[in-house]
Amino acid sequence: MEINQQTLTGERALFQAHDLHITNSTFVDGESPLKHGKNLAIDHTIFKWKYPLWYTHHAQLNHTTWQPDAHAGIWYTDDLTMANSMVRATKTFRHASNIHLDNVTFSDAGETLWWCNDVELNNVTATGDYFGMNNENVVAHNLKVTGNYAFDGSKNVEVHDSTFITHDAFWNCDNVTIYDSTIIGEYLAWNAKNITFVNCWLESDQGLCYVDHLTMKNCSLINTDLAFEYCSDIDATINTEIDSVKNPINGKITAPAIGKVIFDDDQIDPANTTIKLTKEALKR
Repeated sequence: MEINQQTLTGERALFQAHDLHITNSTFVDGESPLKHGKNLAIDHTIFKWKYPLWYTHHAQLNHTTWQPDAHAGIWYTDDLTMANSMVRATKTFRHASNIHLDNVTFSDAGETLWWCNDVELNNVTATGDYFGMNNENVVAHNLKVTGNYAFDGSKNVEVHDSTFITHDAFWNCDNVTIYDSTIIGEYLAWNAKNITFVNCWLESDQGLCYVDHLTMKNCSLINTDLAFEYCSDIDATINTEIDSVKNPINGKITAPAIGKVIFDDDQIDPANTTIKLTKEALKR
């Protein structure tokens, strides 16, 4: 069945719709128009009101537009693909699984993508705080995030060729690997476990502290002071000078130079951390 060039209004306008193609249409007002839908194909359609796709299974969206009042749009949904779309609404994904986003822009991504599982993000741009909190099993390519606290509390995250301008990114995370990416923002990855950076460019004032199992391979670490405080099992190869390092618990750090190394906690044995300089003498 096809709905073409229709204006849909009222609460639950297409409640429990299934095996439906919606095109060239607009959902104007009324909550939850497609609640409990199944097997939906939606393209060239505008959503203007809240809660449109809750408890939906198997949906494909292409060239859709989500206006600001369409907030909290996709919750408790399984197996959804969204491509070539613009989302201007907040809180768009919650408690959703098997989500595939390709060429999607979130212009107001506040509190978006929370508690979701099995997520693929390709060519996604998100602007807003608390993007991607408490997710599991995320793979991202060419993700651009501007906004604070990205991916707080997430697990099993793999990121490639991406850019983050975000304060407190990747806090409280477990099992994160980031390749060939740029991250700018203070206090990076505090209280994280099993986090790896490969070929990354990082600027982070007092970043990379309180990390258990931190691996860094061929990374640039710019404008970063008091790094690695209370980090354990460090294996870091840095290709730029580090401003300062403070109280690492154990591991090895290799860098061209370090402005200052600080051990001022009597509970920490400096002998448990190997520091190798490849360019200049260490300044203490």
